Amino acid sequence: MKVILIPVTPFQQNCSILLCETTRRAAVVDPGGDLDLIETELARQGATLEKILLTHGHVDHCAGTGALARRHDVPIEGPHQDDQFWIDQLEASCARFGFPAPEPLAPDRWLSDGDTVRFGEQTLEVLYCPGHTPGHVVFFHRPTRLAIVGDVLFAGSIGRTDFPRGNHADLIRSIREKLWPLGDDVTFVPGHGPVSTFGEQRRTNPFVADTRFG
Repeated sequence: MKVILIPVTPFQQNCSILLCETTRRAAVVDPGGDLDLIETELARQGATLEKILLTHGHVDHCAGTGALARRHDVPIEGPHQDDQFWIDQLEASCARFGFPAPEPLAPDRWLSDGDTVRFGEQTLEVLYCPGHTPGHVVFFHRPTRLAIVGDVLFAGSIGRTDFPRGNHADLIRSIREKLWPLGDDVTFVPGHGPVSTFGEQRRTNPFVADTRFG
């Protein structure tokens, strides 16, 4: 599986194109906007979009989803249903942050812990990781040891929990109990900024390093 990162929107959110290199079928994770950049890269890769995956319902991660799904007639999977209230206010969020008005967004499948999602010949495991939002999910591709973590964890930081229904204790629990057990060798793509590994964050991240917890 090949991964192409495309920073989109003024928030420079890491939209990911996940490409099955055997079938040239793709999933796009968190198309928050700048769909022309996403479309150009899909064409450059000779990829057929099969589905859209969402980690959570914040505007910079999902504002372009409805339009992209309509253009390609593909399903939307994720996030967890507890983020419905964020999706319900997407139009207002776009107006507040100066995003173009979004097309309607209605996930075809809500995701829960332990689910899997498939595209081409690839399978991703779903981990329910609340805290940044109540319905946040993470996608894990076990064969390549890659996790798409949205805004749960960053290189050197963690997701904000001061938004409505954010919860700091839940976020720390999600990181330590859901992500760390996957292994220190796992490379993760955060919602913003550079990629890193879980092992590096366990050593150096001031919010969740092992030394903070004894």
